[in-house]
Amino acid sequence: MSRLAATFARTAAAGRAALVAFVTAGDPTTEATGPILDALVAGGADAIELGMPFTDPMADGPAIQAANIRSLAQGTRTADILAAATAFRTRHPDVPLVLMGYGNPMLRRGADWFAQAAAAAGVDGVICVDVPPEEDDALGPQLRAAGIDLIRLATPTTDAARLPTVLDGASGFLYYVSVAGITGLQQAQQSSIEEAVARLKAQTDIPIAVGFGIRTPEQAANVARVADGVVVGSAIVELVAQHGAAAAEPVRAYIKSLADAVASARKVAPMEIGA
Repeated sequence: MSRLAATFARTAAAGRAALVAFVTAGDPTTEATGPILDALVAGGADAIELGMPFTDPMADGPAIQAANIRSLAQGTRTADILAAATAFRTRHPDVPLVLMGYGNPMLRRGADWFAQAAAAAGVDGVICVDVPPEEDDALGPQLRAAGIDLIRLATPTTDAARLPTVLDGASGFLYYVSVAGITGLQQAQQSSIEEAVARLKAQTDIPIAVGFGIRTPEQAANVARVADGVVVGSAIVELVAQHGAAAAEPVRAYIKSLADAVASARKVAPMEIGA
């Protein structure tokens, strides 16, 4: 069983959703990435998404765009990201680590090279935002051959006709992007999230993790009542921007507030969240 499968099985058995936390590699520096990743784990994150900085992160809002620029400006390279992943795996042998990014950095040296290098670094999954499932042969076969989960994205505009294509070859979890927009700027109504998760669960046994726009413990808890996972990114990245190299402790404290809310979400009555 993969680390991702084991993690979602463990959280499901505990009667709760998994908390998935995103940060950008190399922000504010490559040296600070390790302590920030450790802080995510210490705070209670069940799985980590490590963003690969790119010059044109088209799915991301201002916070993550700025983090990409900061990281690239101080010279972050793919080798630095893989080194951070390797070191993380040594310190945290059981915590899933997912690389999230765009096709250009992943495919620059070829899909085979990337898949093998990621596997050697202990990476468990990859989210490639701008390589659609219809172009799976660009990266998917190589990742699967290396034992890496290819995590696909579904959105509010993913209709019944396209959903089977999105699910074909997907594993790890299905990332439901809850808004038809970019990260960090808005959140969907709870009712629409509930409807979407129910629709997706009717079509797949892959765990469903919901992200985009989730910031507060209350929002995380409401999503955790219906989804298998809750993904938080922009709010963490903003803490890193605010605190820089000293971000580890504020990040840990924030993640703990989310983890506590997610852990107790199915034990208390829901609170309505707005857009």
